[in-house]
Amino acid sequence: MPGEIAQNCRGSDLSTPAVRKENVEPIDLIGGLDVTERPAVVLLSGGLDSTTVLAIAREEGYRPYALSFHYGQRHEVELAAARRVAASMGVVDHVIAEIDLRAFGGSALTADLAVPHHQRAEDLGEGIPVTYVPARNTIFLSFALAWAEVLGSDDIFIGVNALDYSGYPDCRPEYIAAYVAMANLATKAGVEGRQLLKVHAPLIDLTKAQIIARGLALGVDYGLTHSCYDPAPDGRSCGSCDSCLLRAKGFAEAGVEDPALLPGG
Repeated sequence: MPGEIAQNCRGSDLSTPAVRKENVEPIDLIGGLDVTERPAVVLLSGGLDSTTVLAIAREEGYRPYALSFHYGQRHEVELAAARRVAASMGVVDHVIAEIDLRAFGGSALTADLAVPHHQRAEDLGEGIPVTYVPARNTIFLSFALAWAEVLGSDDIFIGVNALDYSGYPDCRPEYIAAYVAMANLATKAGVEGRQLLKVHAPLIDLTKAQIIARGLALGVDYGLTHSCYDPAPDGRSCGSCDSCLLRAKGFAEAGVEDPALLPGG
């Protein structure tokens, strides 16, 4: 079933998992919310893909509950973008969970390892890069599963992509399908027959250009988003990490300018 494979601010102590609910003032930019719509948990990093997925969830008639993570990532500036996106798209609720994946390291995003930089997207290697965070999507989806059970929701949305991506193993269709099979055995609601979980991955077989085109058709403001893995201290994107290069390639192929790079963006 294509597209439906049934995808808080810094605290004083990241060693203890915590959640913070953001105060979200719904601002209606892409249509109104209806209390009769079905609830869905949407994983929202603040990047291009997850923002597009949030717009798709809304367009498909879901009431979106946005879930972001402060996990010790070097690019925590993405959380500011997640807040902007959540507020602009009028989510029902926005939770930022705090977990400390720096306790394990193993990634350039959570340890003292250099983020690779390249001149062109074509220079990206074929192996799994050092920016891979061990088991990250499994951890994020498990938090989403817990919230979905509390909400009485059958639906989780995630912005994984298996075409223009960095080769992460937890972005593949077979991974999502396996997670769904496990999740439906893992909750009280599932074993009691009150939940049949679906993980929607509507971007999984799209190119970055196609993702951007889909988002623009839905009115997404990509100027609110942030994609860089190795931003400058002032938050500016580096322009040469894997994520920046794939983003630039997508906008170039879509034939539109990246609003995040325009003056004032």
